[in-house]
Amino acid sequence: MAGLNQRLTGIDAARGLALLGMIATHTLPLFDGPDANPSFVGLVFSGRSAALFAVLAGIGLALLTGKESPHHGRMLGADRRAVAGRAMVILAAGLTLGLVQVSVAIILVHYALLFLCLLPFLGLRLRPLAVWAVGWVVISPIAAYLIRPMLTGWLGQRQLSGNPSWDSLQTVHGATGVLSDVFFTGYYPVFQWIGYLLIGLVIGRLELRRLAVQLSLIIGGALLAFAATGVAGFMMDYLGGEKALLGTAQAARWPLKSLLQVDLAWVDQSGSWWWLATAAPHAGTTLDLVQSASAAAAVVGLCLLLTHRLPRILLPLSGAGAMTLTLYTLHVWALGLTVHGLPPGWSALALFLAHAAVALLVGTLFALLGWRGPLELLAHGAAALAGARRREHVARRGREGVRYRQPLR
Repeated sequence: MAGLNQRLTGIDAARGLALLGMIATHTLPLFDGPDANPSFVGLVFSGRSAALFAVLAGIGLALLTGKESPHHGRMLGADRRAVAGRAMVILAAGLTLGLVQVSVAIILVHYALLFLCLLPFLGLRLRPLAVWAVGWVVISPIAAYLIRPMLTGWLGQRQLSGNPSWDSLQTVHGATGVLSDVFFTGYYPVFQWIGYLLIGLVIGRLELRRLAVQLSLIIGGALLAFAATGVAGFMMDYLGGEKALLGTAQAARWPLKSLLQVDLAWVDQSGSWWWLATAAPHAGTTLDLVQSASAAAAVVGLCLLLTHRLPRILLPLSGAGAMTLTLYTLHVWALGLTVHGLPPGWSALALFLAHAAVALLVGTLFALLGWRGPLELLAHGAAALAGARRREHVARRGREGVRYRQPLR
């Protein structure tokens, strides 16, 4: 039992780091100066914090559905209903939070749909999961590159004007436009991001309590991230990919040289196959997925290693990570209060420190008291209604069957 608690503490700590990274990208500038040079925050956290969230979502699903040995039969069916119930709460929270006026891309709707898209994969073991993960990471960016122009021509608009919300469902294209944006043309393209959760499922099916696995995640993740960066650099610098992209029409509209280092989400990646050769954050390419997912694996391994012997050493991070749905929602709502400008005397750094401090302090307090976050409690209740009670019933029947059959041995 102690090993399990330590492992979950490390996973929560990694989730807390992801939350702080997203707070940083939401409050601190990603570019510096009039030339839009990438800032430290842009270079380090942009794209990678959200990718870490997504990979951790896959790990969490693996831990909920059998860890190294995925459930099957009635237990798997109960798991899927529970995950779907949890996703519905996150979806409702995301659509409601989308009504808040903020200048950041809110991930909750995408997060919920990713949960639903992973339902067919929850019963797979490690090897078939790994095959699916590799195949999805390689093929989905190419498919998305071909599909996006068709959707744009059909719907006439590449992206929603704001975050998905209850109001956006009532626009001209309604749910069709929202789904197009969420799955293909928006900030967090679910179609490619399924790869992140599949990778997370693969990691979650490993024996994460083992020191060798933790070291493998750190070393393997770091090496693979550097390799993806090197391949992208070779293709962009030495084979002429960056020069080709800087000659496109998009370069006349955007500071493309800087965006290729920080955030490619808002750029229309069409008209040149060289778009698929970049590892730019939020590019949704194979190299971007590999680089950011590998970095996420290394972070997860490091957090697991640090908590291997001292499970409470990262308590502020793990406390915040255990209630990220509540804290993320609170963070975005609070950003809405400053959408028209910071309070007098405040700087972007002060805003970041305030948001980060609240997240860490509230997370620590709830962890010490043994409380769930309010939205986590709601999501847990929805999961219980949808599937957990049935799972407990099936498990109880299984135990009774074992007790009945034992005397016959």
